[in-house]
Amino acid sequence: MGEMEHTGTASFEIDVPYRLLERGAGREKPLIIYLHGFGQHMNSFQSQVAPLTTLSAYHLFVSGPYPIYDRRRKKKVDEWGRAWYLYDGEQEQFERSLEQSAAFIEGVLDQIGDDIAATRMAVMGYSMGGYLAGYFALSRPGSVDELVVMGSRIKTELFEDRPGSYSHLSVLALHGRKDRRVKSNPQRLSCEKLSKWGATVTFKTLAAGHKLDPPYISAAKEWLMDHGYG
Repeated sequence: MGEMEHTGTASFEIDVPYRLLERGAGREKPLIIYLHGFGQHMNSFQSQVAPLTTLSAYHLFVSGPYPIYDRRRKKKVDEWGRAWYLYDGEQEQFERSLEQSAAFIEGVLDQIGDDIAATRMAVMGYSMGGYLAGYFALSRPGSVDELVVMGSRIKTELFEDRPGSYSHLSVLALHGRKDRRVKSNPQRLSCEKLSKWGATVTFKTLAAGHKLDPPYISAAKEWLMDHGYG
């Protein structure tokens, strides 16, 4: 009998929680998707952005698909922090993981499709969730009407030059002037490129750091209200 060594991959599924809230009268209204930062989950992020959930809209909170093990063993599994993608510094792995998570978000949208009557859609992401929010909007032109990215960067370099491709898209990029974790100038340059591609972009710096403090929430809420949310 001969010897053999076989290496392959196999899929493994886990259940990932989400929560859909409806606020305001009437069935037809906008949808806002909320993507949390690294180590958070949908419950902690919902608490942080609570003022936004008063807007007349559907509010979709999703936890990242990758659980982060609690080394202190003080939290139940459903309280563990989450991540949106796997990143080891290798670009191909990063892009592949972003696409997998974007497809996961699409699956959630398909699942709730019969329960809502969305007139338009905004994606809001903070920090790690901001990277995915930007990727989701740019990789699926026409599906997202408004994009809000906070303390993060829109990875325009992942896409070829696309003049006119995002004329439908309005973007708000918020960055803390005291943010030492994510530099603001690369985000500013990404916003300039998006403007050249046709998007209507607002880049705004705040008296804040990287932490998602009230100035971020207030600025995002005001901007969304100006764009027909609530």
